[in-house]
Amino acid sequence: MTVKRFIAGAVCPRCTEMDKIRAWRDDDAEKQYRECISCGYKDVQSTVVQAQPTEIVTRVNQPHSSSPEAEEVVINFIPNPGMTKH
Repeated sequence: MTVKRFIAGAVCPRCTEMDKIRAWRDDDAEKQYRECISCGYKDVQSTVVQAQPTEIVTRVNQPHSSSPEAEEVVINFIPNPGMTKH
C-alpha cells in the first residue's frame, strides 16, 4: 500500500494553494510523485541520482600554472623636502 503524505508549507505551482500538495514514492519504478488535491496538478520526478555536469573551464576556476610575470620592485617614499610640517 502506498502512503501519500502532505508536504507542510508546499505551494502548488498551478493554483498557488498552500498545504494542498501530497507526495509519494514508487521504489520499483524509481519515481517520486506529487499531486495537488485542489486543482489536480501532477508531477513526476526520477529518484535516480544523475551525474553532475562538468564545470566550464574558466580562468577563475583554474589554479595558477606559473608565477606572475611582473618583477617585484621596492618603492621608497621620501617626504617632500620643501614641506615644513612633518
